[in-house]
Amino acid sequence: MLEIVIGAIVLSILIGTMVRILPEYERGVVFRLGRFAGVRGPGLVFLIPFWIERLVRVSLRTTVMDVQPQDVITKDNVSVSVNAVLYFRVVEPEKAIIEVEEFSFAISQLAQTTLRSVLGRAELDDLLIERQQLNQDLATIISEQCAPWGIQVLGVEVKHVDLPEAMKRAMSKQAEAERERRSKVINASGEFEAATQLADAAEIMSNSPITLQLRYLQTLMEIATEKNSTTIFPIPIDLIKPFMQLMEEKQKE
Repeated sequence: MLEIVIGAIVLSILIGTMVRILPEYERGVVFRLGRFAGVRGPGLVFLIPFWIERLVRVSLRTTVMDVQPQDVITKDNVSVSVNAVLYFRVVEPEKAIIEVEEFSFAISQLAQTTLRSVLGRAELDDLLIERQQLNQDLATIISEQCAPWGIQVLGVEVKHVDLPEAMKRAMSKQAEAERERRSKVINASGEFEAATQLADAAEIMSNSPITLQLRYLQTLMEIATEKNSTTIFPIPIDLIKPFMQLMEEKQKE
C-alpha cells in the first residue's frame, strides 16, 4: 500500500514537470539545460522531466502601460508635468526573454526617458496643439529601440499636460484678450458694412428724390402703428407743392 502511494506521488510530480497547458494568447519559451530549445504552444506542451527543460510563459496580448508623469522643460523654458499611455505587444517571445531582462520594466524606463527627450525639444504651444505629431515621434523612437527585443509598439498617446498655476492664469488672460480682440474686429466690420450700406442708400436717394419721399411715407406708417395719441411730424415742401400751385391757379382765375 505504501509503495502505491509513493508511486502515485512520484507520478504526479513527474506529470507536473512534464506537462504544461498554454492558452491561445500565450507562448512558452523552452530552455533545455539552460540553452534555448524553441517556442512552443498554444495548447498541451510536453517537457523533458526533472527540470531538464524549463518553460517561460510569454503573453502575446496587447499591453497597455501607463507612463508615469515626467517633469519636462519645453524648448521655450516652461516646466510642465506630462504623462502618457503606451500600447505594445510581444511578437517574438524568444527575443523578449533572451535579449532583455524584464522587458516590461525596460519599456517603461525607455518610454519615460524618450518622453522627456522628445517633449523637451518642443515648445509649449506645440505640446498643446501639435500633439498628434509628437505622439508619432514618440512611437517611432520607442519602436526602434524595442525592435531588437521582439516587441512591437502599437502607439503612444500623451494623456495629460499639467501646467503651473501662473502659466494657466497667463494663458487664460491671453485667451480673454484674443476673444476681446475678435469681438472688436467683428464690431468694426459690422459698423463698416452698415456705413457702406448707408452711403449706397444715400447715393441712390440723391439720384432719385422719389425714393426719399417713399421712405418718408414708410416712416409715417411705422409711426402710425404705435399707440400714440398725438403725432407731430414735418411735411416736406415737395409733397404739398402741387396743391399750393393748384390753389394759386384758382386764385388767379
